[in-house]
Amino acid sequence: MIAPFDRPALGNIMQVAWVTPDLDRSLGQFKGIYRIPEFLVMEQRFPADVFGQAGEMSLRLALANVDHMQIELIQPLGGGVDSIYRDVLPADGGHANVFHHVCVKINGSLAEWDAHVAGLGPDQPIVYTGDVGPDARFLYTDQRDTLGIYVEHVWFGPDTEARMAAVPTYRTL
Repeated sequence: MIAPFDRPALGNIMQVAWVTPDLDRSLGQFKGIYRIPEFLVMEQRFPADVFGQAGEMSLRLALANVDHMQIELIQPLGGGVDSIYRDVLPADGGHANVFHHVCVKINGSLAEWDAHVAGLGPDQPIVYTGDVGPDARFLYTDQRDTLGIYVEHVWFGPDTEARMAAVPTYRTL
């Protein structure tokens, strides 16, 4: 008999994400090939810790919701501690949309987020944290040995949830 989980394992996946060296080119590909007409595009700079190295993270991001899944495209802008993104890109400088992570959303209170983080075991090492403001939390765990990708864990407070309403949403059914 399989023992029940005390919490969902990979439950509540709300996002799939790719890293690209050229966000504009990737946006054209996702529009033309996958018929996602518009993304919310933004630049973000924030303090981060990646594999124990503290510094600034500088990214250009694009978000769109398709049915109940968010699509994220990430372009590292260079410098700082962006190796978690930059290192997966083609070494020859060519273009690729590299599948990078899924995102698990933790619903509930900040205390529930704290309990989730405290429950991450040694098989889910935290390798990336960032400070994006008082109303959101995120971290990445390194699951490359079991899943081949990272797993992002997020929690949004009410203000961040309200801002996420600006992400374009498309229905396929």
